[in-house]
Amino acid sequence: MCYGTDQGNSRNLGVAMEIDSSKREEKPRPRLKPINRQQLVMRPTDVEQLVSEDHEVRAIWEFVGRLDLGRYYEGMEVVEGEAGRPALDPRLMISLWIYGYSKGVSSGREISRLCAYDPAYQWLTGLEGVNHHSLSDFRVRHKEALDELFTQVLGLLSAEGLVTLERVMHDGTKVKAYASADTFRREQRVRAHLEVARQQVDRMGDPRTAEEVSPRVAKARERAAREKQQRLEEALRELEKIRASKSSSEGKQEARVSLSDPESRVMKQGGGGGYGPSYNMQVSTDAGHKIIVGVGVTQAGADYEELQDAERRIEDNLGRPAEQLVVDGGFVSRDNILAMIARGVELIGPLEDGMAQSAGQMKRRGVDEAFYPDKF
Repeated sequence: MCYGTDQGNSRNLGVAMEIDSSKREEKPRPRLKPINRQQLVMRPTDVEQLVSEDHEVRAIWEFVGRLDLGRYYEGMEVVEGEAGRPALDPRLMISLWIYGYSKGVSSGREISRLCAYDPAYQWLTGLEGVNHHSLSDFRVRHKEALDELFTQVLGLLSAEGLVTLERVMHDGTKVKAYASADTFRREQRVRAHLEVARQQVDRMGDPRTAEEVSPRVAKARERAAREKQQRLEEALRELEKIRASKSSSEGKQEARVSLSDPESRVMKQGGGGGYGPSYNMQVSTDAGHKIIVGVGVTQAGADYEELQDAERRIEDNLGRPAEQLVVDGGFVSRDNILAMIARGVELIGPLEDGMAQSAGQMKRRGVDEAFYPDKF
C-alpha cells in the first residue's frame, strides 16, 4: 500500500509539473516592430537639415561662392531663353572636388557614388545625382584653372597661420592602378587592338551599319569606342617612353604597356604586396596642423628621385621653402642632401648602414670575412 501511495503521489506531481510547464509556454510573446529593409520609402526631406550649421561643407560652399569664377562660365553653350538641358553650376563642381579632396577622395566615380547617400554631398547637390563623367570632364577641362584655385586655397590657409612649414613630413606610397597585370601587351598586340578600335569607330559613323537603338545608346557606344581608341593611342606613346628608359636592346624588345591604364608602371607594393601596376604618389604634409602642402604622382618606382621635385612643389604652392623636411631612408642620398643644403632646407632622415651594405656586397663576391670593412 505504501508503495502504491508513493507512486500515486509521484504521478500527481508529474501532472502538476506538466500543467505549470504548459502555462509557461502559453505566456504571450513580446510583439516587436519588424525591420523591413526591402522596401522603398517616399518621405519629405529637409535638405538644410542634412548637415549641421557648423559643418565644413557649408564653409567650402560659401568660400567658393566668394571667388571669381568667371573663367569657368565662359564657353557655356546653354544660355537663358534657348532650348537645351541646363548645365551644372561650376560652383557646385568645384565645391564637390574641394570637399572630396579634403576627405581624401580624388576619384570622380567615387564622388558620384557618395552623392547618392552621403549627407554632405547630398546637401551640396540638393539631393540631385552628378554623373562621374561630368565630374571628370570638368576636372580635365579646367585643370590649369583648378590647380591655381587649389593653390590659392592653400595660400589662404598659410596666411591665416594654419600652415607654418616649420616642419614638413614627406613620404611616398604606391597606389594600385586601375589595371591588372594581364592587361600588359607588347607593341604588336597594341597596334592590332588599335586597328580594331579604329574600324569600330568608323562603322559607328556609317548609318548603314547602325543598329536600331536610341540616340542616347548610340552616343554612349560611340563615346566608349573613342575612349578605347584614345587609350590605345596613349599606350603606344607610353610604350615609347618605356623603351627610352630601357638601357639594353633586349629590354627595349620586351617593353610592355597596359591597355586599360597606359600610364601605370609595374612597381613593388609595400607591406609584402608583391608587384603590380601602380603609381608612386608623393605627399608632403605640414606637421603643425596636418595640412597637405604638396602632392605629386610619378611613374618612378624609387622614392629618392622625387624629393627635389617635392620640395619645389612646396615652394611653388606657398611661395617659400620648408624649414625642415622629414623623410625616411628611401629619400636619403648624396644628391638630395647637397640639394637641400643649397636650398636652405634642413633634411632629417636616417642614414643607411654603410658597413652592412658593404658586407653584403663582399659576401656576394666571395670575399673572406677577415677582409670585411669592419675588421679594419
